[in-house]
Amino acid sequence: MSEQILEELGGHELAPTAPVRPEAPTFAALGARPETVEALAAAGITRAFAIQEYAIPIALRGTDMIGQAPTGTGKTLGFGVPLLERVFAPGEGSDGVPQALVVVPTRELGIQVAKDLAAAGRTRGIRVLPIYGGVAYEPQIDALRKGVEILVGTPGRLMDLQKQKHLRLDRVRALVLDEADRMLDLGFLDDVEKILAMLPEDRQTMLFSATMPDPIVTLSRRFLRRPMTIHAGHTAETGPSPQTQQLAYRTHSMNKVEIVARILQAEGRGLTMIFTRTKRAADRVAEDLDFRGFAVAAVHGDLGQGARERALRAFRAGKIDTLVATDVAARGIDVSGVTHVINYDCPEDQDTYTHRIGRTGRAGATGVAVTFVDWDDMPRWRIIDKTLGLDMPEPPETYHTSPHLYTDLGISTEITGTLPTAERTRAGLSAEVEEDLGGRPRRGESGRGSRRGDSRGESRGEGRGRGERRRGGHSDAGTPDADAPADAAAEEGTRTPRRRRRRRAGEAVAGESTAVVATDAGSPEPAVAAAEGESSKPRRRRRRRGGSGAGTPAEAIAD
Repeated sequence: MSEQILEELGGHELAPTAPVRPEAPTFAALGARPETVEALAAAGITRAFAIQEYAIPIALRGTDMIGQAPTGTGKTLGFGVPLLERVFAPGEGSDGVPQALVVVPTRELGIQVAKDLAAAGRTRGIRVLPIYGGVAYEPQIDALRKGVEILVGTPGRLMDLQKQKHLRLDRVRALVLDEADRMLDLGFLDDVEKILAMLPEDRQTMLFSATMPDPIVTLSRRFLRRPMTIHAGHTAETGPSPQTQQLAYRTHSMNKVEIVARILQAEGRGLTMIFTRTKRAADRVAEDLDFRGFAVAAVHGDLGQGARERALRAFRAGKIDTLVATDVAARGIDVSGVTHVINYDCPEDQDTYTHRIGRTGRAGATGVAVTFVDWDDMPRWRIIDKTLGLDMPEPPETYHTSPHLYTDLGISTEITGTLPTAERTRAGLSAEVEEDLGGRPRRGESGRGSRRGDSRGESRGEGRGRGERRRGGHSDAGTPDADAPADAAAEEGTRTPRRRRRRRAGEAVAGESTAVVATDAGSPEPAVAAAEGESSKPRRRRRRRGGSGAGTPAEAIAD
């Protein structure tokens, strides 16, 4: 079942994102077992990145470790290869109870890590299962029952399955906390501590984080035993990858889309990620670019898991070449070939800036990062610039007509803000089928409109529905046939629709109905005449409806 889940999420493809140093050691030289080396070689990976070179020998000794490195430096195999060494495969005595656990902050990162580990352990038949929210419980529970060796999960779903007694953590021999600083930012640290308390004390613990804020330091001191610390790759302290060309422009909010439309037509532009501060902005930018002819999709927290994975599959497959995302949704998106990153909204701080533009320039590849700085963002940008040493404290004022925009990014001056029809060669998001993952539907899954906009529309619609039900329900309770057509009432010789509406609630209606039926048995005319005379006095009828005045049929007619 775990193999089936990973296949549905895009298979086991594991490929290097860029060439590594020719002098880098091989995985065999670092101590990986032959089966793992064979699986990696089948994916075209033979030599290690820097963090793998440092982390694998330490982790293979069973030592607790702290690795300070961001996503994109190859840390997944840095802890993945040692995990594969510590677990028993199904043919080596595994009983299906999880032996290793990787805790991740987001669903996308969990899926990516699980696919990489499954690919590296394929020759031994290691079962790796991603556990995350937003989808149905049943497939994950079924996979747990069938047995897994390595579990990769988000804190919330891990806690849920453990409380429901579907998950056993008493056999976990190795734990990895991946992107711990992001888990702190998302408020998962309390859940992480509860998960750590459920695990056996005799285990190996590895913590990876791009930054080391005080709560993460405190967590490491509580749960790690004499850990060794390694630093590899670019971090928030050392700055982004030196392979990434960084540009900043002071722009007006009304002109940003025009500038983006031209950047997307730059020479050599490949896959592109655009970051916005809010979900609503992500939807708006994606819709604007789609209208201009670009193959684009939005990814944010209001989308259901099926819609998010559909967009990511289309992005990886090249059916779309532009992805608009919020910061949280972009965590763990590891796609090779991202050449440009655009900060549509200025990042909140230097950590966010580093994480965003780390989507390009990964593992030695080159990339371009463009940041839009509005006039209100200048104080925040100056802090980011000073902290990271970017030497761009005063970005040049830039519009879509500014000459330096075209020279900086290699854009032809002949283009416009709309992609020519002849160049619209991407299949688009509609070419990727959205899978039904069985989860609870979430607002905004179609990718149209933000949560705020949808909720306003839904609340207005629901409010009208509830109001109609309250008004109609009051009537229905008194007269079950209140919605019957007027011609049906005429055929029965009963009151007219106007009279029925006036007599919609209370016992008086029931009494009147009896009067009509009683008179009907003799002659219908008196009943109609009595009703017409009575209809001119609705006020007296309403005053008496709750008391004895509703009384007998004779009293009602006498009124």
